[in-house]
Amino acid sequence: MLLTIDIGNTSIAFGVYKGKELAAHFRMGTLKDRGVDEYTVFLRCLLSSKGISLDDIKDGIISCVVPPLLETMKEVCKGCFGMTPLVVGEDIDAGMPVLYDNPREVGADRIVNAVAGYEKYRQALIIIDFGTATTFDCVSQKGEYLGGAISPGIAISAEALFQRTSKLPKVDISRPQTAIGKNTVASMQSGLFFGYVSLVEGMVKRIKDEMKSSPLVIATGGLAGLISHETEVIEHVEPFLTLEGLRLIYGRHRV
Repeated sequence: MLLTIDIGNTSIAFGVYKGKELAAHFRMGTLKDRGVDEYTVFLRCLLSSKGISLDDIKDGIISCVVPPLLETMKEVCKGCFGMTPLVVGEDIDAGMPVLYDNPREVGADRIVNAVAGYEKYRQALIIIDFGTATTFDCVSQKGEYLGGAISPGIAISAEALFQRTSKLPKVDISRPQTAIGKNTVASMQSGLFFGYVSLVEGMVKRIKDEMKSSPLVIATGGLAGLISHETEVIEHVEPFLTLEGLRLIYGRHRV
């Protein structure tokens, strides 16, 4: 079995693949000061809860946008499974041309998403990832990573409203009944939810105009399902896009 690990700013996503099948998936919160022993305990428990033995894991691959945790997770893999995982961008190339001014600046997860999206759809794409940041990544008809856009994630914006104002409360991110809120909570939810829907629609229009084509728009990340129900510009939701991209990149480097 292959262990895929996507280390993000808010959470770490794990996938366990048996061949091309995603046999199990789970996530834990990202804590930079958590040590190897703590992550090891969490990972052992999570695998056990899915009925997976440590001996079942034969190899691994990691994408990481939190550099302090990369060495930690590599040590966890070595201690738990006796293997050294591949690392996207560190010792392997994703296999996609990156037309960025400095390709090293692009987050590994964004390239992994682009690889997975293009492999599945084989056409020009706009990939929206609703993570800690909301990212828009563009792939050409020829399978080139063109670049994209980065905006604050919905959760970051909600937290900023709470922390930087004296009277506004914390709110859940959910769809309010109307755009015109009749109380503070509903007003905040409207601004967050409908505001981000409009952000998505506006950015997709601008990007399509610049790409001078009709790229397919797909979404991934925790809030992809919620936002996609409110707008027609998102054509497909792919909840495991990053994990699938890691599996594909692994397959190109180790057989």
